[in-house]
Amino acid sequence: MENMLRREFLATSLAAPLAVAAPAGVKLGVDLFSLRTQGWTAFEFLDYCSKQGATTVHFSEIRFLGSLEDDHARKVGEHARKLGIDLEIGMRSICPTSTAFDPKAGTAEEQLTKVLRAAQIAGSKLVRAFLGTMADRKTPGGIEARIEDAVKVLRNVRSRAQDMGIRIAIENHAGDMQARELKMLIEGAGKDVVGACFDSGNPCWVLEDPHLTLETLSPYILTSHIRDSYLWNDDNGTQVNWTRMGEGNVDIGSLLKRFIELCPGKSMSLEVIVMGPRAYPWRKPEFWDGYRNVPAADFARFLNIAAKGQPQPVRPPVPKEQAAAREREDFEASMRWTRTFLGV
Repeated sequence: MENMLRREFLATSLAAPLAVAAPAGVKLGVDLFSLRTQGWTAFEFLDYCSKQGATTVHFSEIRFLGSLEDDHARKVGEHARKLGIDLEIGMRSICPTSTAFDPKAGTAEEQLTKVLRAAQIAGSKLVRAFLGTMADRKTPGGIEARIEDAVKVLRNVRSRAQDMGIRIAIENHAGDMQARELKMLIEGAGKDVVGACFDSGNPCWVLEDPHLTLETLSPYILTSHIRDSYLWNDDNGTQVNWTRMGEGNVDIGSLLKRFIELCPGKSMSLEVIVMGPRAYPWRKPEFWDGYRNVPAADFARFLNIAAKGQPQPVRPPVPKEQAAAREREDFEASMRWTRTFLGV
């Protein structure tokens, strides 16, 4: 029954005409984490994203690609090219001491090398990866030690990436690094091979203004994840909601315009995650154990955004069987808003 419903949905959705193409100079794409519960194959993802007008499809995790086998990667790349879509392939943590790293899949170097090969075969010019999450800020040595460990891995695969002609885009991910910290990682690993995957939603998870993140990382940005956020202050600190595009208060429109100015030709892939609020109780002294190196001036910019917000209601959850439909609704509403804002 589930497979039948999925086929019926795809047949209906994919028959819908493509409304418009993205404006000249803008590569509007989809990070497949926006559609993480759909259960589709790589080919179904590509077909759906094509009908939504995407010019880039960002396979941010191996599970969305389905397999790293050479033949599969080749077929996915061929299908993307038939649809006129640029592929970007990614993976998860490459830091062996991160709380997010999976040692069962092999060493960090082994995992990264496998994904680099799949990217080369599929036709992706980059591999996206990340260090970890906010939990790593409170590990022994703090985020600085985790950055050192990630840099070692990246240096170890540097020559392989160069030989393949593929660059590695490290994301500011899930509250792990502020922009200046990711900049330090990139420069330590070698900016000719390593760059940034700019995520506009994650700065708010590490007490940072997304506009500051963009300005700091712009010389290094290879690709991006675009998401809106809504912040407000309360008695304990700040609450952060991730929202549909256009429903936040971080001035996402100005950020899009500035991204186009600073990063011409780079993909803007929507990563729509509607969730929250997530509490940042910075008024409590123990909170600062993972954030003692945060510059006061940068923190003030974060607070100024939240000062403009008002408490928001928690969006009621939907039954599990309706989660995939809501996910599509959130993504499609965000794509429509983005196209309208960009003047399509």
